[in-house]
Order: sequence, then structure tokens, then C-alpha cells
Amino acid sequence: MHLELDGSEYKVSSGGLTIELLPKEFALLQFLYRNRGRTFSREQLLDKVWPMEYPVERTVDDHIYRLRKKLRQLGGIDIKTIRGFGYSLAIPGSLEGVAMNPATNDPELRNTMREVFMKFHVYGQGQSMLTLARQQDILGYELDPHYSMVVHFVQGDLDWLIHTGEVPLKDRLFYLNLFYFFIGEPGVKVEYAERLIKKKLLNEPEQLELEILTMLDLYTLAGQPEKALERLKRSYQVISEPGFENFVPVTVITELFIHLVAGAGDVELERMDQAASRILQDKPFLREIGGYKVVKGLWKLRRAQWAEGEKLIHEGLQVLEMSGFIPLRLYALYRTHHFCRMFLTGSALDRKYERLFTAELEACGLTRLEQSLEGLLLRLLEAP
Repeated sequence: MHLELDGSEYKVSSGGLTIELLPKEFALLQFLYRNRGRTFSREQLLDKVWPMEYPVERTVDDHIYRLRKKLRQLGGIDIKTIRGFGYSLAIPGSLEGVAMNPATNDPELRNTMREVFMKFHVYGQGQSMLTLARQQDILGYELDPHYSMVVHFVQGDLDWLIHTGEVPLKDRLFYLNLFYFFIGEPGVKVEYAERLIKKKLLNEPEQLELEILTMLDLYTLAGQPEKALERLKRSYQVISEPGFENFVPVTVITELFIHLVAGAGDVELERMDQAASRILQDKPFLREIGGYKVVKGLWKLRRAQWAEGEKLIHEGLQVLEMSGFIPLRLYALYRTHHFCRMFLTGSALDRKYERLFTAELEACGLTRLEQSLEGLLLRLLEAP
């Protein structure tokens, strides 16, 4: 199948039929046609089709939707959605998909790639996960549906997590709630999270993670560290069981943070700090290393060691940015912002980290999508 593209009038013709497109629809089709068979992420399409502009990733989805409807008139041509990554133009009669990637349906390869993604996930290598996802068409494999969703979470693609129809809402719910916890007062979110736990709306593994890990920070930042310490006893019971070894580093770091907020002395904090350091030597997970540096920086701020504290927090945020896990950098700023509100109210550092946290909220789209996210979650929670 051959397309004739008329850039002067934004028209595309094939087999005697001609359809008119809007300028950006035409530019999008032209780029995909020149690179037919290749897969592009939303970010790449924004860069190529909307250079020097600042649309949101939803813009790509909207244009793809309208372009598909118009191209149906030509018959056969299709813009494929490549799960977990982006879009690819398929043209009938081309060699695309014909014996190019015979390994695509190989179950052994599929399981191997899932294990690779799991390893990258455990080690906090978000950039590695994204790179692997972008090579699906070249490497000849299809991304596991679960990790397709995780890739969107790693990128901080809240718009997709709210609006996608590719993944059931129940499977997205834990990730949506993690974003929701960043908005507003921690005390309000504690009440919401307790209702969420009671209603058991999440999948079982995510329900458990909410109960033994996420709630620890919510209680702590809501000014209820005693509740966090009480719940921490169950957390250690759970992660002592086989299969939970990778939860140990983040739990130990969170324990250090809880005791810091609760007012523990330097001797006790030093003991916990040494334990966390030893564990991270055995399990050098990027996400946990970044989080650990931030918590240690907050400890320095409590001791009025301002320069050293800021330096550690900056290093931790850099590690988290390097990891590629956008929501976890936001999480570290969330911790830092509310910690400063509790102990350094009105100070220059309080204002500094409030600005950084607010900027990160805007960058992730949380400011823009707050009402949509809250409406979706509250309707679900209040449903009979």
C-alpha cells in the first residue's frame, strides 16, 4: 500500500481516495509513515511532531484517536498501540511483521524479559526499564502487561494511569493512590488510607504493601509516629518471611525516619543508620540509596548542620533522578517538605523545599489532574 502525502493542503491519498487532515494530524502521519514499522513513545512523538511547543502527552493520544478514525476510510492502514511504550504505523503489503521478529511469541523469551524487568525494578533502575521497553520492536518481544503499567508509573505518566482502558482500574489503583497521597494534608490522607485498607479494594500484594509500608510514612508525616512504630512491628513480622527480602532496605530506612520524627536521640539514630548502611551495601538499590541519603540529610537538619544536610538531600534527589523513577523523587520531596513544615516552619529551608515540591507536583501533572484523580478514587471508595 502506498500513500501520497500533500503537505501543501494536508491531504493523504491512496487507491483513488483522498482525506483531509489537520496540520498536526498530517505532521504526525507523515513522521510515522516515513518511519513505518518502528515504534515511538509519546515523548518521542512530542519531540518530533511538536518541537519547541509544550503540549501534554495526552495530546498525542487525542491526535492518534482522530487520525485513526480518518484513516479508516483508506482501509488497511493501522496505527498500532504497542503496549507499555507507544505507537507504530503498519502498512499492508510491507515486510513489517513478516518473519522479522519470530521470537515475539516465544514463551521462554517472554519469561526471560519479565525476569529482566523484575531485576531492574528491584534495583531501582527505571532508566534501564524504559530503555528495554523502547526496544520491543527491535528485540522482538512483547512487554508483559503488568510491566507495561509499571513503565508508565516509572515515567510519572499520571494522565495515562487515570484514563487508560488498556489495564483494569483495580490493577492501576495502587499506583493512582500513591500519587493521591502526595496531595493535601497527610492527616486527611491517613483517614482516607485507613478507609481504603478497610474496604480491601486493592489487589492482595498491593494491599499488604499499603498496610506494612506506605502507612508508616503517612502516620509519621501526619504527626502520629507512635502509630507508625506500632504498625512497624507487623511490618518486620511480614518481611521476615521468605519472599520479602527486598522489602528490608526500605523498611529499615523508614524506621530511621519514624524515629527521627518521634524525637529519638542521636545514639539510637546512629545505631539504625549503621544498620541501614550495612544493608545497602548488600542490596545497593538505587531507590533506597536515594531515599536513605534524603533521610540522613533531614537528620542533619534536625541537628542544625545545615550545609551537610542540604548536601545529602541534594545527593539523594540526584540519585533518584538518575534512577528514572519520577514518582520516587516526588516522594522524597514530599517527605522533605512536610518534615520541614514540622520542624523548620517558616525558615528559608522550609520555603525552599516547598517550592521544589510544588514544582515537582506541576511537572508530574498532579496539579492539573488533582480533581480528576480525587473524583475517580473517592467515587470508588464510596461506592456500595
